[in-house]
Amino acid sequence: MSNGRLQIGTFAADVGRPASNAVIRVMSREAENQILEELISDSSGQTPTIELEAPPLEYSMSETNKPYSEYDIQVTMNGYEPQMIEGVQVLPDTTAYQDIRLNPIMDYTAQTRIISIRDHTLWGMFPPKTPEDEIKELPPSTGYIVLPDPVVPEFIIVHDGAPDNASAPNYWIPFADYIKNVACCEIYSTWPLETITANVLAILSFTLNRIYTEWYRGKGYDFTITSSTAYDQAFSYGRNIFSEISSVVDNIFTTFITRPGIRQPLFTQYCDGKRVSCPNWMTQWGSKALGDQGYSAINILKSFYGYDIYLMAAQKVAGVPMSYPGTVLQMGSIGESVRVIQEQLNAISNNYPAIPKIRVDGVFGEDTRVAVETFQNIFRLSSDGIVGFNTWYKLSHIYVAVTRMAG
Repeated sequence: MSNGRLQIGTFAADVGRPASNAVIRVMSREAENQILEELISDSSGQTPTIELEAPPLEYSMSETNKPYSEYDIQVTMNGYEPQMIEGVQVLPDTTAYQDIRLNPIMDYTAQTRIISIRDHTLWGMFPPKTPEDEIKELPPSTGYIVLPDPVVPEFIIVHDGAPDNASAPNYWIPFADYIKNVACCEIYSTWPLETITANVLAILSFTLNRIYTEWYRGKGYDFTITSSTAYDQAFSYGRNIFSEISSVVDNIFTTFITRPGIRQPLFTQYCDGKRVSCPNWMTQWGSKALGDQGYSAINILKSFYGYDIYLMAAQKVAGVPMSYPGTVLQMGSIGESVRVIQEQLNAISNNYPAIPKIRVDGVFGEDTRVAVETFQNIFRLSSDGIVGFNTWYKLSHIYVAVTRMAG
């Protein structure tokens, strides 16, 4: 056996703040729920990172053996419903993040809320994707109406079942969180970084095509996408994510694949390439093999989807106060963009007190650097004290979330 790492974050959904002093028990699934660790969340709602047993790394390099261990997590906190997450997946040599939203107790009969994480698609049995055209026919533009360019939405509405399953719930999921969830369901974080990037780009393009073409809304449904692999991509509500995949998504979540002469993101279908064959689509195991050979992400994608594809970035990210200015902000930077992040950090620190309050003066000095680095640590970004693309948008999204709750 090898070791993997696990960190747990808790969040009080009713007040929009991290849940400090929650009691978290990590339990073995194989030893009748033997408690392996008992942890207390800090002022940022987080536990220390712990090490847990995981299968050998080589298990995730082929489809023969189950490559991850599973653990159950029980969370209790005064005034909130107890919660159990079943089947948290831990891979070797990587950090799993399990975030848990706690709901207030509304009556004295509240029972433990149970969330069961589904098998990984490369290990469990899932229906194969029903093929569709990679470029969708759009309604013609008439008069002065012009089809908009692709936009990254603030949220995506996920129907947790097949489209016609009326009893399946709909979940409102922040866009980047949805992409991370799907990628952690579909590929292993132990694979080469370029393979992870190629697969994330395919997932992004697939998702943005559904959004841009309003595929399900055009058919009369009230959701954006489903969790059914027969129609869309795997999604497991409440599942843990992995550090490598999370970092890739944060860096490229506005980027998609397209072809010359079209405005829409390409509908990039894929399959595992082992149990399911899909000519002209990307295969996940095939992308892993190319990553092992040193292929870049774009060349992995071109190997499957054709050499005329290229990458574009959506120009608009919905739900943020200001788009990324295009240059990194760091020690010595001055101007309105610095003032914006200073104001956002101070607002976020009302909910996350580990972030120090700073002067809003438009000057990126040592105090601002420390506040940025603290923010990055809490929200699992590279903690360099520099505000680039990923930190800018993470700041924007968290700022919007905390100010929305405060209002």
